[in-house]
Amino acid sequence: MRVERLVTSGTFSLDGQTWDVDNNVWLLGDDDQVLVIDAAHDADAIAAAVGDRRLVGIVCTHAHDDHVNSAPQLAARTGAPVFLHPDDSVLWKLTHPVAAPDRALANGQLIRIGDSAVHVLHTPGHAPGAVCLYVPELGVLFSGDTLFQGGPGATGRSFSDFPTIISSISRTLLTLPAETVVHTGHGDDTSIGAEAPQLEDWIRRGH
Repeated sequence: MRVERLVTSGTFSLDGQTWDVDNNVWLLGDDDQVLVIDAAHDADAIAAAVGDRRLVGIVCTHAHDDHVNSAPQLAARTGAPVFLHPDDSVLWKLTHPVAAPDRALANGQLIRIGDSAVHVLHTPGHAPGAVCLYVPELGVLFSGDTLFQGGPGATGRSFSDFPTIISSISRTLLTLPAETVVHTGHGDDTSIGAEAPQLEDWIRRGH
């Protein structure tokens, strides 16, 4: 089982504003099958990265448009189901008012890929249905926009909340081993241990 990263470019729009963004699309799998995490911007490029492997599923860490805009197209051409936490339905419908996700994500759910189990962790704050995906055998966490190198994801827009994201990180992510590699939704990797000191200081100060 290995992790592959594809960077795609496009825009993110919410609350009447639009920004140019580069997104990390993560592929978890082997030579035969693969899971796509966040189908962003470019279904053709993602399909090319999948190649002739069986696409087990398309998992959305949350439903901001830059993370889900290519999910239905990729699903249609591969037959793979789209997974989303139901608390993000309102955001999903802003981008896809007709197409619906195929399967609901839930805290504690396991998604099997080969011999590995992907643990779904519900981590609201950046978005109500935001999730992180933890693969203990590999020592990796796919954090979406919940945790970045340098701190938590943004919470200044609709459907987001700073105290909630800090609570999610404190109760869920900081309990993971410090050496856990964090594969983020944008930008470079980090680790739980690298982010813990600043996060714990915010928590102590009640932020």
